[in-house]
Amino acid sequence: MKKDVVVGLGEIGSPILKLFSKKETIVGYDLNEKLMNKNKFNKLDDLPTSFLHIAIPVTMKFDSNLIKLYKKFQPECIVIHSTIPPGTTERLQKKLKLPLIYSATRGVHKRMLSDIKSYTKFFSISNSAPKKEWAVKTFSKKMKNCGIKTKKMSKPETLELAKILCDTSYLGWLINYSQITNVIAKNHGVNYDEMWTFADEIHKILGNRPKMYPGYIGGHCVIPNLDLINNKTLNLIKDMNTSYAKKIKNAKSINKKYSKNN
Repeated sequence: MKKDVVVGLGEIGSPILKLFSKKETIVGYDLNEKLMNKNKFNKLDDLPTSFLHIAIPVTMKFDSNLIKLYKKFQPECIVIHSTIPPGTTERLQKKLKLPLIYSATRGVHKRMLSDIKSYTKFFSISNSAPKKEWAVKTFSKKMKNCGIKTKKMSKPETLELAKILCDTSYLGWLINYSQITNVIAKNHGVNYDEMWTFADEIHKILGNRPKMYPGYIGGHCVIPNLDLINNKTLNLIKDMNTSYAKKIKNAKSINKKYSKNN
């Protein structure tokens, strides 16, 4: 008998632990022991680790922290669920003698468990990974047992970029545009919501151009993830967001009006 371990019991790790707990023998580990079930962790301590799920924030010490966790738990496979810079998976795989999977997480933090169940779980693995076929088959089976569909991308960097460019930064651009239109509307004494009703049918018929709330971009995803790719053009999202907060007095509270729909 073997166990799986989820490291980092925050907004991503906690729902992942709950997801797997119904079907797998699994424990959670966190530097903040108050978040752990210490009794269960200690009870299963002697069991070898099969899959080590990483859900810790990316810092300058991410690589070294992951290596330390690898040495601590000695798993058969590691899965990174955190948002990481492009090239991270390949770089770490070269340092490891076990398969490393990257599986980006999608969802809104306040309903993350529900969103994880709703979305397909994309994943990728380096072509140079040892036991690649076993890792892919086993990970896919674990997710399927939890009712989650999976889709494998051709290489890790594709998924690493997709998470940043097609998810959080894309959302940032959309919000930036709503910020711009709100500033212009206010300058002309126009109601933002009334103005945007013009696009409602367009969005309904074409399925694009979603109206976003014109609020300040906060949280732990959109702005922080810009630092993971460090692109001069994309950094405009951060600059425009800062500028918007100075121009619109209630910028940081506008989102409350629209939060029911998000």
